[in-house]
Amino acid sequence: MLKEGIMPAVDISEHVCIHYEEVNPAGSPPVLLLHGLGSAGADWFFQFEALSGAGFRVLAPDLRGFGRSSAPPKITVKAMADDTAIFLKKLNAHPAHVVGISMGGTVALQLALDHPELVSKLVLVNTFARLKFTSPKEVLYLLTRLLVASLMGPEKQAEMVARRVFPHPGQETLRNNLRQRILHTNPYSYRSALQSLQKFDVSHRLKELKMPVLVITGAEDTTVPPKVQEEMAKAIPNARHVVVEGSGHGIIADNPQTFNRILIEFLRGS
Repeated sequence: MLKEGIMPAVDISEHVCIHYEEVNPAGSPPVLLLHGLGSAGADWFFQFEALSGAGFRVLAPDLRGFGRSSAPPKITVKAMADDTAIFLKKLNAHPAHVVGISMGGTVALQLALDHPELVSKLVLVNTFARLKFTSPKEVLYLLTRLLVASLMGPEKQAEMVARRVFPHPGQETLRNNLRQRILHTNPYSYRSALQSLQKFDVSHRLKELKMPVLVITGAEDTTVPPKVQEEMAKAIPNARHVVVEGSGHGIIADNPQTFNRILIEFLRGS
């Protein structure tokens, strides 16, 4: 269900106001959860109770252009990462454990590279340092997604992506929730962010990461090829890579118990 009600917000600049979810504000250390394309902070619903129950302060912002946050003209990975750095400072929530899925993973990577002092541990979920494809079907999917986003309207875009992320018959509720989330996203923001993701490439900088890094891959991810995630993990010094069988791109919702266990074990570890 899409969450209703008033969310706290923080002004990042004259033109950007970031709305966010916060659970267990007295907890420590902070865990920052960064959502995927067309989504919002509330999509981490299945992680809120597990993380707060483990004692963490949980923060899940709506990135610029998404959810209830401002939609300025420029929606890029770099701009979202810079927003996030200001967000953590304004909320006195650093250093934080930073967890990002898909687009949120690219923002987490950019944040960790540009502002390493703000990130204590980094968790990259079904994401990439450079988007590349290992088969013609994957190229076709990206081209189709770009075409639909540009020419065919939000309804077809939402249906295509939701069915790709949650393809199984028993995932109708998850599919409907994602479809509604995308339909409520500013179309310009969606296209602008998608174009930025196409150009995103920090693969040459991965060796700069010094904090502990965990890469989590859904073995059935059909959006970001698992091979791409494996190569990213190998390029990050001392990164740990966990592949979860039976899970897809939406692992935080399609297999939350397994995901939460892996995440909390890593965050609690020395």
